[in-house]
Amino acid sequence: MVEITVIQPSGTASQLDVPEGWSLMQAAVKNGIDGIVAECGGSCVCATCHVYVEQERLTELPPPGEDELELLDEVKAERRPNSRLSCQIKASPAIEGLVVTVPECQT
Repeated sequence: MVEITVIQPSGTASQLDVPEGWSLMQAAVKNGIDGIVAECGGSCVCATCHVYVEQERLTELPPPGEDELELLDEVKAERRPNSRLSCQIKASPAIEGLVVTVPECQT
């Protein structure tokens, strides 16, 4: 299990234990995390699982692919340099303790 913290726009934090290989989106949906809509179920076609990754750990993630970058252009909340789609963040020991913040809106 990989521990990841999800912070809501209100500041409320939730700790998730994410099975290695799962996406952050899968764990967030399974645990009822508000703000992770995931309309496409993780197919990387909707951008409703947008999160902000803590800036100092962003380089620990694989870089976003072309599909993810295109979808990030369409997010409803402000796109920032640390914007990622949680369906593309896979749990691994390398990201243990990662902190992400859910934007104000997804749809």
